[in-house]
Amino acid sequence: MFEHIVKTSSSDEMINITSLVRQDVQKSGITSGIAVVFVPHTTAGVTINENADPDVVYDLLDIFRRAFPERGSYRHMEGNSHAHAKASVTGSSCTVIIENGQLKLGTWQGIYFCEFDGPRTRKVYVKLIEG
Repeated sequence: MFEHIVKTSSSDEMINITSLVRQDVQKSGITSGIAVVFVPHTTAGVTINENADPDVVYDLLDIFRRAFPERGSYRHMEGNSHAHAKASVTGSSCTVIIENGQLKLGTWQGIYFCEFDGPRTRKVYVKLIEG
């Protein structure tokens, strides 16, 4: 298993971590299997989405902000219920097929770490399973 530290710089952001996962696959020598990317945080997530146009990330963050505003009639006393909701929507893991030693992502796809309660120092785990 590989562990990565991701340092975020704002309250919410999406960081492309595709290159980190690709490096893990190369280091492992696995040519066929799956990569599981897992985020062990309740106010952060991971997702696969377009990596060609940065406006997609901007739009997604804007949609999240409007759907889950920071201020609301939330009962959670830490004041970050909006971040928990966003993390639940994106999810804490994603799985990518490994074929011929490469991630089997679509042409426009990238793997994104999603921060919803930053800035913070976070962890991302990558588990590669041969098969």
